[in-house]
Amino acid sequence: MSIEWIMSACIGVGLAACCGFRVFVPLLIASVATKLGFIGTVAGFEWLSGWPALFGLSIATIFEIGAYYIPWLDNLLDTLATPASIIAGTLLSTSFLHIDNPILHWGLGLMLGGSSAGIVQAGTSLLRMGSSITTGGVANPAVATGENVASLSLSIFSIFLPLIAVVIIMAIMLFVISRLIARRKVWFSRRSNRAAGASITQIPRSSNGRA
Repeated sequence: MSIEWIMSACIGVGLAACCGFRVFVPLLIASVATKLGFIGTVAGFEWLSGWPALFGLSIATIFEIGAYYIPWLDNLLDTLATPASIIAGTLLSTSFLHIDNPILHWGLGLMLGGSSAGIVQAGTSLLRMGSSITTGGVANPAVATGENVASLSLSIFSIFLPLIAVVIIMAIMLFVISRLIARRKVWFSRRSNRAAGASITQIPRSSNGRA
């Protein structure tokens, strides 16, 4: 396994994970970078550097960024962004993986890129949901701005400093996973407590008040 293969894989995974912050920003950055010759895709993905892709991704990026500053529309977009980010992450990761077997190529793209994007997207959704609940959505624009900055900066890092970008992204993913596990434990604990309380109230009692 050559260093070129590793660097290309890191670029793909790094860009893919950034789709969890914004779906189209990493795609646009990848399109610009390939157009300028900073990076190159594998055979079959040359369309990413074409003018139609560059123009279309630019329009989509502008609309996506602007939509996240509209109250309550941002939470709706999170529902749509989850599958979209997985698809975009898989596409980006596959674009830079040098594997000849098509099944293995797309399979690894899904496992590495799609899962990375999905995990990051889950974390941003939880963050925005928490902001909506605690501040009534007032702090959501600040969350959106942070996501924009993270998506843009980490996408650029993934191209020029891919190893560092992957380390940062892995740290983010581990944090998100730990928060998801903790949230799941709290949910199960509350559900168990409610079930126990309901079973206690249903215990029949005799006329003298004793069970």
